[in-house]
Amino acid sequence: MVVPGCDMAGIVVGKGGGVSKFEIGDEVYCNIQDFNGKLKQLGTLAEYVAVEESLVALKPTNLSFEEATSLPLAVQTAIEGFETGNFKERQSIFIVGGAGGVGTLVVQLAKHFYGASEVVATTSTPKVDFVKSLGADTVIDYTKQKYEEVPEKFDFLYDTIGDCKNSFVVAKDEAPIIDITWPPSHSRAVYSSLTVCGENLEKLRPYIESGKLKAVIDPNSPYPFTDVIEAFRYLETGRARGKVVISPFPSSILPSYVPCEDNIPPEIVVAQKTSVY
Repeated sequence: MVVPGCDMAGIVVGKGGGVSKFEIGDEVYCNIQDFNGKLKQLGTLAEYVAVEESLVALKPTNLSFEEATSLPLAVQTAIEGFETGNFKERQSIFIVGGAGGVGTLVVQLAKHFYGASEVVATTSTPKVDFVKSLGADTVIDYTKQKYEEVPEKFDFLYDTIGDCKNSFVVAKDEAPIIDITWPPSHSRAVYSSLTVCGENLEKLRPYIESGKLKAVIDPNSPYPFTDVIEAFRYLETGRARGKVVISPFPSSILPSYVPCEDNIPPEIVVAQKTSVY
């Protein structure tokens, strides 16, 4: 049996002897995926989760547990695309899919973290104003305007939905084309995978706590544990706006935790979850 889920936010209730960055009672969040094979890549849909210290970061003080759990995988994926394409300050960027879990963060990072000169993103009609509110200078309604009808060419193309076989036409001749889906649908596109580490989350802390980078949760979230299947069904419709979050119990009624210290590997943090993606 596979337990799904890779994002979590919770409270540290146990730690190994080699853990130095966190204390019992700390509020933390992370993406537990470990591609080095040392622990596991899934499993946050459970009461407790064990994770390597290097993957964990302290939860930003201004975020609820539900907001915090929506960020790690999506924001680490978003950052990786900018790094893979060697994005440079003052470049213009065209973002395909500006309203999704990753797209909402790509828009914000481009505007507030990477210093893009112009941020253009696509979405559907009901979400145009929403994507503008995230910082996009121009939002293109893909139901009304085709890529071929966009008059400008851009320094950087970031495709979050795997449509670069069509969207490539808005990129300049030598512009990087980043695709976060596999396999990329155009020969020029470069697949951007994922680097998971708590350090990336720590770098973003000032931007999150200042409000420049916001967690975006779909209005239907959080789903309770009893509606996990419904949450996944909704996610598969492609209609989500931001991230779909599952919460075992609301952070407003966070239960008391019981520290556990027995038989924990040296570099492992054990957290009681409040929310998972």
